[in-house]
Amino acid sequence: MLVGVWLSPILLSWGNRLWGLAAPTREQPCPRYDEYAKYRNHEPFSEGRHRLPYQRPIEKCRTFPSPAVENTLFRLKNKIADPDLFRLFENTYPNTLDTAVLWTGFAWENGTRGRNTDEDLANAMWLRDSANQVLSYLPLLEPSASPKSIAALFRGLINLQSRYIKITPYCHAFQPPPESGIPLGTNLAYYQNNVNPPYDPNKTFDCKWELDSLASFLHMSSEYYNATKDIRPFTKYRWVETVRVILDAVEAMRTATYTPDGENSCKCLRLERRVDGKQDTLLQFLIPSNMMFARYLEAASLIMSRIPTQEATNLTIRMRAMASEIRAGITDHGIVHHPLFGPIFAFEVDGYGSRNLMDDANLPSLLSAAMMGYVSPRDEVYLNSRLFALSTENPYWMHGSTLSAVGGPHLGPMKSWPLASIVRAMTSDDGSGEEVKEEIIAILNTTDGLGLIHESVKSWDVKDWTRRWFSWANGMFGQLILDVEKTRPFLLAESFQ
Repeated sequence: MLVGVWLSPILLSWGNRLWGLAAPTREQPCPRYDEYAKYRNHEPFSEGRHRLPYQRPIEKCRTFPSPAVENTLFRLKNKIADPDLFRLFENTYPNTLDTAVLWTGFAWENGTRGRNTDEDLANAMWLRDSANQVLSYLPLLEPSASPKSIAALFRGLINLQSRYIKITPYCHAFQPPPESGIPLGTNLAYYQNNVNPPYDPNKTFDCKWELDSLASFLHMSSEYYNATKDIRPFTKYRWVETVRVILDAVEAMRTATYTPDGENSCKCLRLERRVDGKQDTLLQFLIPSNMMFARYLEAASLIMSRIPTQEATNLTIRMRAMASEIRAGITDHGIVHHPLFGPIFAFEVDGYGSRNLMDDANLPSLLSAAMMGYVSPRDEVYLNSRLFALSTENPYWMHGSTLSAVGGPHLGPMKSWPLASIVRAMTSDDGSGEEVKEEIIAILNTTDGLGLIHESVKSWDVKDWTRRWFSWANGMFGQLILDVEKTRPFLLAESFQ
């Protein structure tokens, strides 16, 4: 059985606790990063043809200093031969930690104290975006009790998201916790949409049903446990209760709308939009989000099985049963025959035979199905779907002289997303590394001299882009380079000019 979804995920920029126009002295306050990042005159420039500026804040202005990240930059400096490639890596991989950790502190939650982190856009935090930004540092995650460690960053965000999800699991963006002292954000959509059940705007910033937001919480939890084998955060901070809340919400969302006698029986989220939305799904079941939720239900059930309580045992059974049912639903309804590519995954279906064939740059996507571990990279249906997504048969394949990559309905036609280029490179099975190298070169060519990765770029105009920098894509680019170091180290010795 599939989980019904109504709205596609919405990508939002992060890092709006911002810094500098010119580098401040030790005595000066840190300037805003949105102003600082506008300019291409920050020395020293890279010595390649792009002459990329140095875009990191000075040390005192970095929001979460990390020795692990600094050590990684130092190590890669001696491995990456191309000066422009190293500069882009140097600017982008630390970007979330440099600019977006707005608060760390101890949480107030029924007397429970746990270290938390927050990230900022209009003083609000999106579940999926914040999880993906922190997951960029997964290659550096190791057990540590230090409050300044990557492990502490994961623990804090898991704890804070757990708290938010219990407030309302149907919503995807939340206000800063009162103990942070950060002013609440204002969301005009609150007055334009009618949400039932209603939400408290002092706690919840925005409310749209995004199954992948809940999946991101499970993803972050499972990756932390797999890397550290530390069970304590999951027994200490009401994580078990949060998973139960998630399962109950998902069960409500996949309950049939009508009873056998025709009455409306749905206890799920309802939202009436008073403004046109860019990302309403065409059909009820978004396959990539269902893939992601099933995959990380399975992964997080391992944590649950390690918790020695009867409730945890019962939830483990529920998690695995639900994941199995969703997988069966995808197999039964989400695989369709394409006249050119054979069996592929549909992007959306309605369970009655209708399907929407496309892919989106946003994550999760069909292109990312192997990256998230839902299927093997060698799975026939996945490989067919990958070929489809990277072809003109996909209505959101945006191709041109500047950047050819998957786009999406969020920004519409002609906008290629570097994030999709990164996913393409990370899912490549080309042993020669040519596909990976081509994507890295394309990304290097699309920063418009800023040395940061944009949300999107017009396919044939490098100067027409959205968002000066996009922390999620910045972090994933760093992940890509670390993956290249591990799987195709010979590429780092090559020129990308």
